[in-house]
Amino acid sequence: MEYFNNYKRLYLTALGLFVSLTFMVAILPALTNQKNNGLLPGYELPSEDEIAGKALYISNGCMACHTQQVRNVAMDEKWGSRPGLPADYAGMHRQDFWRNTATLMGTERTGPDLTDIGNRQPSSDWQLLHLYQPRAVVKESIMPAYSWLFTEKTKPERGDTEVQVPDEFKNRVTGKIIATKEALQLVAYLKSLRQIKIYDNTVNVDFLYKKNGKLTKGSGGMDKGKALYATNCQSCHQSNGEGLKGAFPPLKGSPIVMNDNPELYITIIMKGYDAREEYGAMPAVGNNANLTAEQVTDIIAHERSSWGNKARKIPVTEVQKIMDFIKAGK
Repeated sequence: MEYFNNYKRLYLTALGLFVSLTFMVAILPALTNQKNNGLLPGYELPSEDEIAGKALYISNGCMACHTQQVRNVAMDEKWGSRPGLPADYAGMHRQDFWRNTATLMGTERTGPDLTDIGNRQPSSDWQLLHLYQPRAVVKESIMPAYSWLFTEKTKPERGDTEVQVPDEFKNRVTGKIIATKEALQLVAYLKSLRQIKIYDNTVNVDFLYKKNGKLTKGSGGMDKGKALYATNCQSCHQSNGEGLKGAFPPLKGSPIVMNDNPELYITIIMKGYDAREEYGAMPAVGNNANLTAEQVTDIIAHERSSWGNKARKIPVTEVQKIMDFIKAGK
């Protein structure tokens, strides 16, 4: 009882538990995420206008109705060319010391997802008109009009951006409708929302493994295994075998690649794999490309002997046996 009567000791104990739990539950996972996730090739730092536009997006509550996450489900296929990856958010940082609104993934999709809106609708004119009066471009829209981001002038000045609004949506406005700096910044942010291309043109990204195409096969001029790897694997796992942090796992030093029993390794090549929490979903490369046992043998021989990897050579007869087993098990 003396322990509980000593308020200093009691408070310090509670504080110690709070700090320890905060470190284990919040800080340590955050540090792990920073280590495991990296920027995708082609990522561009946001401009000052885009940063200001993001703040306006937040202050106007846009995330209440719009998401910024393409899920790995068929119904999300229209919102992006591929499912979202942890690496897509690696370049986002908190607004300032007090506000941690780095990612705006959202939880409700009253309006469309905006992950790739910069590619789907790159027109500044469309975006400005949509902000001024959404129903001018989407008749059924329930989005409120953000008319306060615009001003009316009798005659536009040099440098002004005039918004061409149909007469039926001008209400009592008789002059010219001019976009304010805030409207232009918000549009700059919206146009910056683009999915970075990480697959080459030979890869059909399947949402939930829907098979809708085939990968092309490698051809001569290079070592067969290296050529097949370049055609079917390199766009994701990279030429150095190191993959992309937060997107695709490394094959360099991979315990799956180096395993003496290649059953799991070949199964992944043929049927794909979805490690959604860590990496992007791998399509069924082998099945989609109709790879033969000889071609799979060449690919794994290249991967098991490159980038410092040293593992036993798998004979084609062993590969064929595993492929037959996979095919029989469907």
